[in-house]
Amino acid sequence: MHEPKLRVVSLGAGVQSTTLALMASMGLITPMPDCAIFADTGWEPKTVYDHLSKLREALPFPVYIVSAGNLRQDLINGSKSSSGRIAAVPWFTENGGMGLRQCTNEYKITPIRRKLRELLGYEKGQRIPAKSAEVWIGISTDEIQRMKDPRDKWQTNRWPLIEARMSRQQCITWLRSHGWSAPKSACIGCPYHSDAMWRDMRDNDPASWADALEIDLAIRDGGSKWRHKQFMHRSLKPLDQVDLSTPSEKGQVEFGFLQECDGMCGV
Repeated sequence: MHEPKLRVVSLGAGVQSTTLALMASMGLITPMPDCAIFADTGWEPKTVYDHLSKLREALPFPVYIVSAGNLRQDLINGSKSSSGRIAAVPWFTENGGMGLRQCTNEYKITPIRRKLRELLGYEKGQRIPAKSAEVWIGISTDEIQRMKDPRDKWQTNRWPLIEARMSRQQCITWLRSHGWSAPKSACIGCPYHSDAMWRDMRDNDPASWADALEIDLAIRDGGSKWRHKQFMHRSLKPLDQVDLSTPSEKGQVEFGFLQECDGMCGV
């Protein structure tokens, strides 16, 4: 079998990727990865950054932090100007649709690909042999729909938690049994948050909630770029006016992050 030159954990610093990284560090998933890569959008909750710092100290392999810029600041800049960089997040629009979704590719996938190329020793534009890099992604059995193949032939994806038949709840249990816990990892204002995640943020993370409210207001008109008003929540209401009652209270099925995330953001 072809052996990759580089094995990398795609580290989102959430429950699944934390479990994956720690299991690898203990030799429970083999072989030992060469490193982990965390793509920083600049808009994660403080709990994620604090957890990442702790995790970097515990892992025997290096954790590289890469970035394509600060998504939050790009959103603010974009709302104030009709020119310059646009941070394309799939906000809900007043015409019943959603905007372009380029944030995952631009702020997560692209900087990780750039770092992989660097670690492999290839300049931009140089041809990389097939299957040179193996990227481990923390998708669990209850999220199998998120599994996707990479677009580059020089990269292969591996899903060790699927191989181990571990669900997200089993990851949480495993972490607890080893003295660990992990936060939910996703951008503060991600439109794919479920109401449960918004409720948790509102009730337990006031700093992130205030941040989300600020950006929700900033994106409303998007300067002169957008034809329709934009909203962070699918109800097409300002976030602080949304009814965040539980699904049972509203008699609804909750819209969830897993319906759209491909495993590069919230793991």
